[in-house]
Amino acid sequence: MAKDLAYMPAFLTRQSPRMALSIWDTHHSMIRLPVIIGFGGIGAAGRSSSHHAYRRTVLDNLTPSDRAHTLRALAAMMGLVRYQDGGYVTTDGTAIEPREIAPRFESTLRGHTLIRRLEPQYFDGDQMSSQLNFEIQPGSQPVVFATNTDELPNPLPSGWRIVAKGNGLTHIELTSPTEFRIETHRKIAVQSAGQLPTGFDPTKLYPSRFHPRGLVMTIIAASDAVKSVGIDWATLTSKLRPDEISVYASSAMAQLDQHGTGGMLQARLRGGRVSSKQLPLGLNTMPADFVNAYVLGSVGCTGAIAGACASFLYNLRLGVEDIQSGRRRLVVVGNAEAPLVPEVIEGYHAMGALATDEQLCKLDGVTVPDYRRASRPFGENCGFVLGESAQYFVLCDDQLALELGAAVHGAVPEVFVNADGFKKSISSPGPGNYITLAKAVAAMCSMLGDETVRLRSFVQAHGSSTPQNRVTESRIFDQVARAFGIEAWPVTAVKAFLGHSLAPASADQLVSSLGIFHYEILPGIKTTPAVASDVFQDRLHIALQDLDLKGRAEVAFLNSKGFGGNNATGAILSPRLAERMLAKRYGASAFADYQHRREATIAQASAYDEECCRGPMQPIYRFGDALIDETQIEINRDSLRLPGIANAVDLNLPNRYQDMT
Repeated sequence: MAKDLAYMPAFLTRQSPRMALSIWDTHHSMIRLPVIIGFGGIGAAGRSSSHHAYRRTVLDNLTPSDRAHTLRALAAMMGLVRYQDGGYVTTDGTAIEPREIAPRFESTLRGHTLIRRLEPQYFDGDQMSSQLNFEIQPGSQPVVFATNTDELPNPLPSGWRIVAKGNGLTHIELTSPTEFRIETHRKIAVQSAGQLPTGFDPTKLYPSRFHPRGLVMTIIAASDAVKSVGIDWATLTSKLRPDEISVYASSAMAQLDQHGTGGMLQARLRGGRVSSKQLPLGLNTMPADFVNAYVLGSVGCTGAIAGACASFLYNLRLGVEDIQSGRRRLVVVGNAEAPLVPEVIEGYHAMGALATDEQLCKLDGVTVPDYRRASRPFGENCGFVLGESAQYFVLCDDQLALELGAAVHGAVPEVFVNADGFKKSISSPGPGNYITLAKAVAAMCSMLGDETVRLRSFVQAHGSSTPQNRVTESRIFDQVARAFGIEAWPVTAVKAFLGHSLAPASADQLVSSLGIFHYEILPGIKTTPAVASDVFQDRLHIALQDLDLKGRAEVAFLNSKGFGGNNATGAILSPRLAERMLAKRYGASAFADYQHRREATIAQASAYDEECCRGPMQPIYRFGDALIDETQIEINRDSLRLPGIANAVDLNLPNRYQDMT
């Protein structure tokens, strides 16, 4: 017994030997529960950690102190105030009391967050740069023009003839029709977007030269998640082998701005050169790579799975299964997407997927669109609104959470993924989502009982704000609700506030769900004045105003539908349910000890929140820091040891195919 106890976590050895061994044996004979111990990110609602982004979506139903806290955080994030010499000052250096920040700036903070008209920091939607092709034909008189000799194309295009040279110029006569391309400007049809708060420039927070915007957002978001835990990363990992950690993250569209793939493809057409960074930094695996290389310094498992708009849940499933199986004990999962570039907007517009200014005006019978209400899930709508977002989560197994005294924000017992089968249109919905949602609900009924699911669950809809989605997704919800005896199932859709962020779309849902668990207020789809007549809602309560879920916010179903038949549904448990499960598994005494040690973690997380509220955010960015000297790696038959990392990689691997060898 003494030998067995020597390998147990400290929180178990404080119990009686018999109780400790009983808990230890029970834990190792059962599946491990993945719990969320940290989360963070940035998006149209602001910073995600400490529930600030969620609170922005239910601002009018918060207590005065919570509302003032989030408005103060936004004011600092947007550069309207800064903290110096023990107090706050405005941009002109005038002192301002903390209690004065919310009333002074509330109108600005509301107007420059969430979905709104595309701002000039991205590009001028009224004067979008474009290339116009036109043909010049020789008329009755020859067409002659001059150009710099150094810039003369070699060989000369067909139909060009040199007529004179001198003083660095060459005169060309056109002998046949010639096509030219010139820059012009036009108004883009789609001008609404879910943008980062006005004035917040993530590129200014660390040396981000030549980093694509999506990767800059990755650094900020992953740092926010790691710091939100309230436990130093080195402390978190000191109890683990380096290969017991994994990072799963991706982007669906890759990095398509000028510093990534977009710039690489445009370089020659714009008369420039391809850089050495554009291709590698454009890969859709880079969000995971940047987290490993510059935030965590992790040598553990890594991966980037893309499932279109369901990408976050695809990556989350990998992390959850890692923890459940015991292969990994600590996982960072997230996504980043920065799609607010003209080409991406035009691509989705060409598909007929986006809400155009003209269509919005027709819906409302006006001449100027209401950009704030451009996304209207389950209402009379005309397309979705693109948004940018980066969201990350830190998960670990239940035992590690108790051992560390980590705060538990929720648990992820199951994530289901299914395809659509044969399809006529690659972008149309199909049957796969019926499977994912039905299995998620069935799993939670089996785990928690039918009554908990019927009375204390809610749905985060994909809710893309397209006429097709409002019908097909509501039909799925209604049929699953009927099958499981659910009535008036609460449904919301965060894309109404944030837009469609593509890969992180379900990460936005999870951030919102963790806030709902904490405050028990379901954000209503306030951009939708009424549910459309073709929506299936006999068994649904599609909330158009914030809904009080006091005592009823225990299980969230995150639903995602992606182009190509990528469907996923995740089941998320409230921290209350998760803690009851932990107390049952480990016993009242061990859980009470955990609660006592958790107080320091909560205090540290609160201190980090206050640091961010004073601004600016201080991301982790370790470029070229603590590099591993490969010549110092030690390998023997039993282990592999890396310099600077406390614990070794265990090479005593079991034969998992013992019955076959």
